[in-house]
Amino acid sequence: MTTYRFKGVTPEIHPDAYLFDNAIIIGDVRIEKNVSIWPGVTIRGDKAPIVIKEGSNIQEHAVLHADPGYPLTIDKNVTVGHAAVLHGCTVGENSVIGIGAILLNGSSVPADSLVTAGSVLSAGPHFAPGCMIAGSPAKRLVDLSKSDLQNLRDTALEYRALANEYRDSLERLPS
Repeated sequence: MTTYRFKGVTPEIHPDAYLFDNAIIIGDVRIEKNVSIWPGVTIRGDKAPIVIKEGSNIQEHAVLHADPGYPLTIDKNVTVGHAAVLHGCTVGENSVIGIGAILLNGSSVPADSLVTAGSVLSAGPHFAPGCMIAGSPAKRLVDLSKSDLQNLRDTALEYRALANEYRDSLERLPS
């Protein structure tokens, strides 16, 4: 990983986090225990704080940024899918943000929720925990079943295990 201090603020990264070597982490960013950050992720805390809580995973090429008055907080055991863009939003624990979803300043995803791939969520709509959020603009589709909720939790656990496998088994090969 490449980390940068910005305006005297250095990212805080827990030693038990797993970050891929080409992830970029800038400024006011806190990454907690058992978080995994996958290839090509950019996390830019130059305008407002970004916090990624324990057990969450940020998959390939996701972009995380925040603006003044709109910090970015990802709660525990959240999965952020490939190429998602999270900007000045809040994501509740045990949620999954689908591939290519876009969450804009002031948007909020409640705990135990699924934002489907390609959805666009802006400030304003408020959703109850445990629902599926989809579309552009995003709307609540259905409440999730107990097995759906378990699948959300299992996804974060699977990525925690995968990060440990990478930590133990990934080998860089010579060019």
